[in-house]
Formats: sequence, C-alpha cells, structure tokens
Amino acid sequence: MKKYIPSLCLVLIISISCSTDDYTDIPSTSTEFITLNLPTSPFNYADIPLPDFFLNNELQGEDNTPNNNVITDHGATLGRVLFYDNKLSLNNTISCASCHIQENGFSDPRQFSVGFDGGLTARNSMGLSNAKFYDNGRFFWDERAPTLEIQTLMPIQDLVEMGMTLPELETKLANEEYYTILFKNAFGDETITSERIALALSQFIRSIVSYQSKFDNGLAQSQNINSDFPNFTDSENSGKTLFMSNQTRCFDCHATNVFVGDNARNNGLDATITDLGVGGITGNNNDLGEFKVPSLRNIALTAPYMHDGRFGTLEQVIEHYNSGVQNNPNLDNRLTQGNNVRRLNLSEDDKQALIDFLNTLTDEEFIRDEKYANPFIY
Repeated sequence: MKKYIPSLCLVLIISISCSTDDYTDIPSTSTEFITLNLPTSPFNYADIPLPDFFLNNELQGEDNTPNNNVITDHGATLGRVLFYDNKLSLNNTISCASCHIQENGFSDPRQFSVGFDGGLTARNSMGLSNAKFYDNGRFFWDERAPTLEIQTLMPIQDLVEMGMTLPELETKLANEEYYTILFKNAFGDETITSERIALALSQFIRSIVSYQSKFDNGLAQSQNINSDFPNFTDSENSGKTLFMSNQTRCFDCHATNVFVGDNARNNGLDATITDLGVGGITGNNNDLGEFKVPSLRNIALTAPYMHDGRFGTLEQVIEHYNSGVQNNPNLDNRLTQGNNVRRLNLSEDDKQALIDFLNTLTDEEFIRDEKYANPFIY
C-alpha cells in the first residue's frame, strides 16, 4: 500500500491554502476549519497492480470501463474529492461517502440511508467495491442506470438523497477555487460540467478494487480455486467447496474471482412481490422482483443484506437460502427443483463453514487504503 504523504497546508479561519507538486495553491473560501489534504503526487489509480489470477480466464472482458473514460490518476483524484464533498448536496450535509462508507466496504450500515433533509432512501446502499467488473455495466438494485457514468449523477438529483439540480451543482462547484485546479489537472482546462463530474466520479469508483483478502492470498498460493488453500482453516476450505458446489450453487450467481452476478435475479425473498425491482423499470412481468446481484467482496462488512436490508447477519442470509426461499413465478431456476423450491439441507457445520469462507473475502488493506479515504480534514 502506498504511504500517504500529506501536502503542506496552512489552516486559517477564513481560508485554507495548500501547496503540492501537482495541486498547487488549492484554496477554500469556507469559513469552517476545513483542510483539503492531497498527497504531493497523485495516488496510483490508473495502474493498480492486480495479481494475474485476478484478471485471467473468467474475468477477461468484464471490465465495464468505456473507451471515453479510462481511469487517470488526476481524474480519480478529482473523483475522490467530489465523492467526499458535502457540497454536492443542497444544504452541504451529505456526500456520496455518507451512504458509501469505506470501513463498511463502501456500503451503509443503516438499513436505509438518510438524505440531506432527513428523509430515508427506499433501498439499502449497495457496496461499491469492484464496481468496474459488473459485466452488464448496469447499476442500482433495479439496474435502472445503464452505465456508471449515468448512475453517479442520479443520487445528486434525487429529492430525498442530495436534492441538487445539475446547473446548481455546476455553479456551486465553480465557486470553490480548489475545483478550478482539480478540473484543470483532470481534463486540461477549468471548465466544470455535470458530464465531467460524472466522468471523474466514475473513475474514482472504478478504481475502488479489493484484491488483497485472505482468499486472494490463498488463490495466489494454490493457483486453483477448486483446490484447498494452504492458508485456510479446514472450515474455510469446506465452506469454499460448498460455495462452489452443485449443492448450494452459490458460485452460479456470485461468479468469477470478484463474486459478482452477470444478470439480475429473483432470489425468493417474498412469495408476493411488493418491490417490483427490475420489472418496475422494464415493465416486463418476467423481471418482477429481480434485483442486481452484488459482489460478495467484503461481504462481512456490508450488513445489512438484500435490497431492503432485511437481514442483519450472514447467518440469516445463509438460513434464507437453506430453508427460507419463497416460491413465486419469477424465482430463479437455480433455487428451484421441479415445481418446488430447493432446500439445501445444510448442517450447522455447513452453515458455519460457508460463513467462515465468506469472511475470507474481507480485505483489511482495502478498508484502510488512504487513496480511497476522505481527503477533507474538519
């Protein structure tokens, strides 16, 4: 992990002036004690040294980065500042990071997130790690955003979440002198547009890659996901085998080394569908009750679980798939057996083994990495 090197900052009551090699004379006109602390050179976002196994075979071709928005160090740096800046909300109280918290795998530990005016979101905030590897490139639980670039601007304009209009946001950021320098570094000139805001936020979010977990270390040693990992306990290896097996079929939906889904699924949360999910966007009855399949990376940190945050623990999630799946017309066929719901018939040891395996997906380096952390000091 690259060490954080603070810039030289002079904190004043009225203004803040920071000087770095790449971000010279970045001031703020805020009357609060706020320092924007950036390293003397931008962090490496563009060329993160992922291990070979992370991108081989199944993962090839699943990067949803568009050709017109390749990650750059300066672009992601701007995205990081935008991601943590409360000025993106109407009353300067909420940032993207308010609902996507690094120590929680960039998810929200609350069942529903709190918006700028105290209102609650309709669904739980999904973790953002490894977002670049969602093959279909669609975002939100109901996949209503066809690209990450479009997704980034939607919470800003949401009347519950952040409450801004895009013209208001452009004007607001143009009044902050530090954005003049950040936009120039990222895009070559000082022009602030909502399109550029979306591009920078997307670059930062795609740079949020988790790849240093116990699972990753084990796979690097064994070079075979189906073999026992030498750094795993017996229970962790048993859980991995179960996860990959035809008995549970977990890996059928949470696939590849990133453990993501390629398409939305109905996982039998309710016999009677109340949240329409993808079907509410497409208008297709066959999509009713289907939701995006999130990555399981850092899953132990991202409770509560499911689109509505109904499960507070991994134990409850495992028990749902073991004995609680509800039949409905759109239930995914991996959870059916003939005309009936499949029951996994897991033993208590099996359930614990699955949980032990899921805990190996926690990346302690990732949740402490300074390049993903809040650059503002209050």
